[in-house]
Amino acid sequence: MNPFKIKSELDFKLKAIALFNKQFNNNLVYNQYCKLLKIKSTEVKELKHIPFLPIQFFKTRKIVSNKNNVSHIFKSSGTGGGKSTNYVSNIDNYIKSFRTCFELFYGPIKNYVFLGLLPSYIEQKNSSLAFMVNNFIKTSNHNESEFYLDDYKKLFSVLKKTSNKKIILFGVSYALLDFAKKHPIKIKDLIIIETGGMKGRKKEITRSELHLKLNKGFGTKHIHSEYGMTELFSQAYALKNGKFQNPPWMKTLIRNINNPLMVSNSGKGAINIIDLANEHSCAFIATDDIGELFKNKSYTVSGRISESEIRGCNLMFNNN
Repeated sequence: MNPFKIKSELDFKLKAIALFNKQFNNNLVYNQYCKLLKIKSTEVKELKHIPFLPIQFFKTRKIVSNKNNVSHIFKSSGTGGGKSTNYVSNIDNYIKSFRTCFELFYGPIKNYVFLGLLPSYIEQKNSSLAFMVNNFIKTSNHNESEFYLDDYKKLFSVLKKTSNKKIILFGVSYALLDFAKKHPIKIKDLIIIETGGMKGRKKEITRSELHLKLNKGFGTKHIHSEYGMTELFSQAYALKNGKFQNPPWMKTLIRNINNPLMVSNSGKGAINIIDLANEHSCAFIATDDIGELFKNKSYTVSGRISESEIRGCNLMFNNN
């Protein structure tokens, strides 16, 4: 199955159900979870019938759908209580996913100067985000492309020197705010892609507040967002108004917080993701994020579900 050539909604559905059956039969944890819910694979005919695995299991179980050797291990930042682990058997599939996805939204990777302000991700090692941005840096046709930790003066200098080029600054929120406070600059065509939260370094603020501060600190209106996670192979991007769009092989659904088996194609609630690029682990994930899904398939992400709500869902599995 090639997840990157989705031709229609029907094509997506057929590929998703085929992948569900494959993972039902080959992913031990997912199979156990489905059986707990009394799900029979032969009865799954629609997307809404597919069970979504609570993302918390990536912190306590090895979620794999094949027996191939693991080539890479990605770990989350662990700020929410424990680290999620993604055991990757085919790194080329991840590279194909994030590169194809990025170019759908922004065009050829080689055309940009990529600057990475991702200190917490670089320090922790095994970050899928750092792996992705490093790939972009290596692909870029510009020598200025590189990572920065706390060397804000050097980053400021590079931004000034390359202000006439197409620049994308990938940054974690707290580091972008720190830089903007210490070295305010005005580059009207600079694209900032903020990702992740404050990672415990600063008080969490709304995305609109963050974008307003970054707009003032960098002098650009191009404040974008990336939505991705260790457990997924694909990313969503918000190029305006904080509304995310998915690549064709990724779909967002909304689940009812009080009834996690009830999902819908629009409305407010917890976010479920189908990521057809996630062939090696589980493509059907119930995230801890909450947001709103609109009729045009764009969506916002507004926060996290409380720990008590997460535990309530997981106890259903752990007590059996």
